[in-house]
Amino acid sequence: MIKKSLLSAAALTAGMLSAAAPALAEEKTEFKLAWSIYVGWMPWGYLEDSGIMDKWADKYGITVDIVQINDYVESINQYTAGEFDGVSATNMDTLSIPSGGGVDTTALIVGDYSNGNDAVILKGEGGLADLKGKPVNLVELSVSHYLLARGLDTVGLSESDLDAVINTSDADMIAAYATSDVETVVTWNPLVSEILGSNPDANNIFDSSMIPGEILDLMVVNTETLADNPAFGKAVAGAWYEVMSLMAAGDEAALTAMAEASGTDLAGYKAQLAATEMFFDPAAAVAQASAPELPTTMTNVAEFLFDKGILGEGAPSADFVGIEYPGGVTTGDAGNIKFRFDTTYMQMAADGAL
Repeated sequence: MIKKSLLSAAALTAGMLSAAAPALAEEKTEFKLAWSIYVGWMPWGYLEDSGIMDKWADKYGITVDIVQINDYVESINQYTAGEFDGVSATNMDTLSIPSGGGVDTTALIVGDYSNGNDAVILKGEGGLADLKGKPVNLVELSVSHYLLARGLDTVGLSESDLDAVINTSDADMIAAYATSDVETVVTWNPLVSEILGSNPDANNIFDSSMIPGEILDLMVVNTETLADNPAFGKAVAGAWYEVMSLMAAGDEAALTAMAEASGTDLAGYKAQLAATEMFFDPAAAVAQASAPELPTTMTNVAEFLFDKGILGEGAPSADFVGIEYPGGVTTGDAGNIKFRFDTTYMQMAADGAL
C-alpha cells in the first residue's frame, strides 16, 4: 500500500514485460488509470469516488476508470503490460520499468515532488560522514536507495564505504529501528514521522528537501494512446486540476476523504502534505517539467538505475533510454526515446483551455 515498494521483483520481470507489447494505440473511448496509496496520489482516488473524473470524461465523450492497486510495483507492471493506459509512478520507476522495458511513456501530470517525505535517519548524534563503516537499513532499489546514494555523494562517500545495505521491508522498518543492531534507516512517510516522533535518539541527517525536484510523483500514460486520443489527456488534466483547486483552497471535505482513504486523519494527512511540494497550480507543474535542472536530475537517476542493474533488461549504458523534455531537449539515446515530459495538457489547464 506504500508507493515506494521494493523494486527487485520489477527488475526480475522487466525482461518479460519488454517482450509483451502494450495494447495497440488507436482512437477509443474507454480508458483505465491505475494508482496506489501515497500522499501525493490520494487525489486520484478522490477523483473516482467524487464523480469529478466522470464529469470531465462525459464532457469529452469518453469514460475513464481509475483503479486502486494495492501493490505499487504491480500497478506499474500492469501498465507496462498494456492493461492500463496510465499509472501513478515516480520518475525513477517510470524510467526503470515501462520506459526501460520499451514502452514509450509520457508524464501527463507532474503532481508533486518529495520535499522531506523521504529521509535518512541516524540513531544518535552525527551526520552523513558518520555512516562510513556502518550498516544502513532500507528498501533496496527504491527511492530510499537513491536518496542514500545522493546523500553519500554530498560528503564524498559511496555505498562501498558502508558496512552493508540491509534490505528491510517498509512493513518492518519501525520494528527494525527499535532493535539495538540497527543504526541507520532510510524510509518515507508516514514511517519517517513515526520514527522521528517516537524516538528521542532519531536524527534526520538528510532528506528529500535537500534534493528538491529529484523525486517526482507523476501520472504517466502510454504515449501513443495519448497522441491518438487528445480527449483523454484533456479530461484527465481537467479533472486533476479541479481537485487541485479544492486542495489549494483547503476544502476539508475533500482533504478528509483523502486522509481517511490513506489510513490517517486530517491532521496526519496535512502533516504529510507539508513535506510534499504539491503543484496545485498547473503553471507550477509546467515550470517543474520545464526546469533546466530536470535533465541533470534524470541523468543522475539513469546512472543510479544502471549502476544497480535495473535500467531495462541488458541496458549497455546509463544512456540506454532516451528522455525528451519540453523544447526538444533530450538526454540518453535520442534514437530510443521512451520517456517524455510533455507540458501540453498541464499548459492547457493553466490557460483555462480545457
